[in-house]
Amino acid sequence: MPSKLAAGNWKMHGLTSDLNELRAIAATAKASDVPTLICPPATLIAAAATPGLHIGGQYCHTAEHGAHTGDISAQMLRDAGATHVIVGHSERRTDHNETDVDIQEQSKAAKAAGLISIICIGETLAQRESGGFLDVLATQLRNSVPDDATAADTVIAYEPVWAIGTGRVAEVAQITEVHDALRDDLSARFSDGKEFTLLYGGSVKAANAHEIFSCANVNGALVGGASLKAADFCPIIEALAAQ
Repeated sequence: MPSKLAAGNWKMHGLTSDLNELRAIAATAKASDVPTLICPPATLIAAAATPGLHIGGQYCHTAEHGAHTGDISAQMLRDAGATHVIVGHSERRTDHNETDVDIQEQSKAAKAAGLISIICIGETLAQRESGGFLDVLATQLRNSVPDDATAADTVIAYEPVWAIGTGRVAEVAQITEVHDALRDDLSARFSDGKEFTLLYGGSVKAANAHEIFSCANVNGALVGGASLKAADFCPIIEALAAQ
């Protein structure tokens, strides 16, 4: 069976004073027995180490080291205490023009460093309305995920671009349709495809978490804004535990 995962992406938010939130999040994760991950900005990774929580990065360069001012390698993330790294988030794809090929190479670098990749895929509103969004997602999945990926080192996060930070949430039927298709694609390609953890992301909140987690192939969530405060994130962890 796929493992559950409650993951929080802090994006470009967070100062040292905000790390106080992690103690309450860790307490809920422990009580709920739900693996929980926080991906703070790189400046906080080492300081964020908290018993009961996994800590991750939000991006890694494809190279181990080199003349890449401002970048961070997977090895550096691991050295700082990270266990996971997000790759392919739509904001990286858009703001930094990252392609599926770039994301696959980042995932390979993460694996080489001993990190678990959370590979993000998602369609824009125009792609969804065109009716060809499942083909778009299948292409992203095929080209972003390395051929040697396994359920132990790779997590897939479906984040419809039109629902990230907008307050809009895909309907249960829409989420189910995509997650079922992703499971079918993974199962056809990988011997352990049925064991990959599939996350949903896109304005996940306490109010809609139970409904989202009721979908058969949703094994957790990649949460943005609602992961910044324990009062908002802990109910999501508890909702996942209840499934």
